[in-house]
Amino acid sequence: MCGRFVDPNLRNSEVDMSQIKINPIPRRFNVKPANPVLILTEQPLASVVAGWGLIPSWFKGNNPKEWRAATFNARIEEAKDKPTYRSAWRYGRCLIPAGGFYEWSGPKSDRGPNFFSSASNEADLYFAGLLSIWHEMRTCTIMTRAATDAMAGIHDRMPVILNSEERDAWLCGSEDLSLGAGAALKCWPVRSFGLLDDGPELIEPA
Repeated sequence: MCGRFVDPNLRNSEVDMSQIKINPIPRRFNVKPANPVLILTEQPLASVVAGWGLIPSWFKGNNPKEWRAATFNARIEEAKDKPTYRSAWRYGRCLIPAGGFYEWSGPKSDRGPNFFSSASNEADLYFAGLLSIWHEMRTCTIMTRAATDAMAGIHDRMPVILNSEERDAWLCGSEDLSLGAGAALKCWPVRSFGLLDDGPELIEPA
C-alpha cells in the first residue's frame, strides 16, 4: 500500500505545468491522504491537482468529509469491478508522480518507516492512478499490487510503479495486472516522524 509519499522534483520536467493550482516547490516530504497532489492526465500529458482519496462521481453527499471510505489506495486486481472505482477505471486513468514513498515495518510495538525511491535513471516514480470528478472536485487514488522483490519483504503490497512504456499503456486503458512488476527501487530506514513533520530530513538514513 502507500499511505505517505514525497512530492516529485519537477524543476526540469518537460510536462506541461500550465494548469498547476498549487506550487510543488518547496516540495512536501510527508504527503498524506486528503492532501492535494499533482497528477498527470491525458495525452499529451497535462498537470492538474486532485485530492488524494477518491470520491466516486455517484456519491450523493455534499461535503467530502461525508465520504468515509479509505480510498487513497485501490487494488489493481479489484478496481475494474468495484462500484467505487469502476467508472474511474474506464474513464479516469492518470499518473501520480512521486519522489519516493514510505512503508513501515517491524513489530507492532516498534514499527519504523522505510523510504523507497527510484533505482533507475529517472529521479521520480510514476504511480498508476485513477481520477474521479465529484461536484467539480478532482479526487484520485493510487493503485497497488502484490509486492515484488523490490519491497524486500517489508510489506505484501506496493504502489503500481510504471516505466515509460507502461505509463502510455495505463493511460490508454490497459488492464494488464502485471504492470509495475519490474519497478526498480532502493530503500533505507529513516527516523520516525509525526503527522505534521516535513522537510528533506525525513528521508535521511536513520
